[in-house]
Amino acid sequence: MHVDYASVDRKQLAKDIDELRKKVKEPTQEDFQHLKKVELWGRLCAIFGYATAWIIPFNPISAFFISTANMSRWANVTHPVMHGAYDKVPNVPKRYTRKGYARGWRRIIDWLDWIQPEAWDIEHNNLHHYRLGEKEDQDLIEQNMEWLRHSKIPMWARYTIVILFMGIWKAAYYAPTTLHVLNNIKRKKAGLPETDETARNPFSKDGTALWLNCYLPYVFFRFAFLPMLFLPFGVEAATNVLLTSLLAELFTNIHSFTVIVPNHSAEDIYRFNQPATSKGEFYLRQIIGSVNYTSGSDLIDFSHGWLNYQIEHHIFPFLPLSQYQKMRPEIQKICEKHNLPYRQENVFKRLRMSMDLMVGKTRLLVADPEPTVTAN
Repeated sequence: MHVDYASVDRKQLAKDIDELRKKVKEPTQEDFQHLKKVELWGRLCAIFGYATAWIIPFNPISAFFISTANMSRWANVTHPVMHGAYDKVPNVPKRYTRKGYARGWRRIIDWLDWIQPEAWDIEHNNLHHYRLGEKEDQDLIEQNMEWLRHSKIPMWARYTIVILFMGIWKAAYYAPTTLHVLNNIKRKKAGLPETDETARNPFSKDGTALWLNCYLPYVFFRFAFLPMLFLPFGVEAATNVLLTSLLAELFTNIHSFTVIVPNHSAEDIYRFNQPATSKGEFYLRQIIGSVNYTSGSDLIDFSHGWLNYQIEHHIFPFLPLSQYQKMRPEIQKICEKHNLPYRQENVFKRLRMSMDLMVGKTRLLVADPEPTVTAN
């Protein structure tokens, strides 16, 4: 599909999407109950996973369910709640609102992960969503992987590095990157110079914050506290839970990498040299800078963390999970009207395309200043 980027009627695109926005109803108790159902699915996965994790070491079935629960807590619950998707639900508990979720001591209950909630809120909800595909977007994979893309390492070794990175990427990338963004914002407000380096040295100020706020709480909870709960059943049972938890962590990293990274990284996705200057330009970038995966049923969407509606999500980040299925055909019609590509493909195909980008085999399209681009 050939797209004349310069000739897209941005005013009409903005008008069409704004008209659709007016049709989006305020979230209801029904939307909230849908979230509660999805949350329950994740909790049941966790209960089954840990209830069977003590039987044998590295139990793959238990690890799968623990991993699914871990991934679901992030993508299916934390993600929409921290976008404020349920803030306007009548009588919604504060813990399901952006201002109440995972705040203070509630982090232990709501979302104790490698990532500090406040840091992810800043990096993801602000920079990624409103500077998508720009240099300031910390999730711009092509930019982040320049060291590998232009290295002299053989191509097979580059793919190996990417595969290994998939297994540790939450701790290796997301935790330090999001905290780095948060710390720089605090420095800026205090009138101090920002730093370009993401500190991992535990003896530096930022490194200490990373270990105390991100690494140590999660490691203690996941790999010490939870296994110790099984000590009444014997040391072997507790050890089996620990080993299965380590396997589950590997699964979680691979699962989250698979559904998150390909959303904005492949040879048919665009990056941008300048900030958007209008609402229409902003909407255009969310469409041509994102890709969807297979969708349809709650079970399919649950397995993708509802990240299979990435185009809709970037246009309407405040939507409750239950409304994405309804918005998908409407956004697709708008794309067809404006002769814009509406990409929706199998997640594993998109993963392969993202890996090709990461190793330097392909590159992102640059939507500006070139007047025309080609898209598939």
